Amino acid sequence: MSLSVTRDRFRLAEVFTIARGSRTEAQVLTVRVTREGVQGQGECVPYARYDETLDSVEAQIAGLPEDINRHDLQDALPAGAARNAVDCALWDWQSKSTGAPVWQLAGLPKPKPCVTAFTLSLDAPDKMQVAAAKHAERPLLKIKLGTPDDMARLEAVRRGAPKARIIVDANEGWTAEVYAELAPHLLRLGVQMVEQPLPAGADDMLAEIERPLPVCADESCHDRASLPALAGKYDMVNIKLDKTGGLTEALALRDAAREAGYAVMVGCMVGSSLAMAPAVLVAQGAEIVDLDGPLLLAEDRDPPLGYETGAVQPAAPELWG
Repeated sequence: MSLSVTRDRFRLAEVFTIARGSRTEAQVLTVRVTREGVQGQGECVPYARYDETLDSVEAQIAGLPEDINRHDLQDALPAGAARNAVDCALWDWQSKSTGAPVWQLAGLPKPKPCVTAFTLSLDAPDKMQVAAAKHAERPLLKIKLGTPDDMARLEAVRRGAPKARIIVDANEGWTAEVYAELAPHLLRLGVQMVEQPLPAGADDMLAEIERPLPVCADESCHDRASLPALAGKYDMVNIKLDKTGGLTEALALRDAAREAGYAVMVGCMVGSSLAMAPAVLVAQGAEIVDLDGPLLLAEDRDPPLGYETGAVQPAAPELWG
């Protein structure tokens, strides 16, 4: 078996900004596994928040034995971007070599389209109102917040999209006091969930204060080992394959989270359709799906995932799985 890694860049349709900074392109690593003339592929997005770079993740992958299998991979690499790309490539290879779709190999129901959130980039309130109005017909909008001007932005988005469901992501940008102050206004404006309001590792206050709307763990939840520390603080977990280290752990985390009483959100980094394709399997039945990465791109894989009437479609086998 050969294991290869390439670096790919995809231009964004617009500058994408969150509380931590802005970007104009998605920089990803593509892993290809080839054996017996069959090739499988997977994608990951190294994330600086988790001390990952293109170089460090590529080095992790290069250190793997070329005959690595999916079972041994779980112990060979920690949860993170490197394991994600290899794990998804191995799933794709197994699918291509057997002729069976990944959902069958994993013992899952046949996937259906999932309504997905569309993320509005952090910007001045008037510009966010214009963006919200442009996407007002989408069923679910996600707002990036985490700054001192959040109320003005939230009010502006609600004016621009008066009927859309709204969720907000503070990207660890609030304190417990700020969240407590904002929570009644979030409810007033019809916000249905708030994602990671406090920094990971400094979120114990969530167990002490009232949570009038569901709070979702993102940076505080990576894999199943994260779950015990979330007890009493969160109502939902955001499962991203670049955090779990692939589809294998993502499916296990989903089942464990549900058994522990958490609602499930399935999210993504800003990547191409190849990164979203396995996440669509995890997203089946999730309370919130946020797999809009390709909608933010000016260019994508061929063939890309389909997006129709606010829903992401399962992948064609030519793309993945």
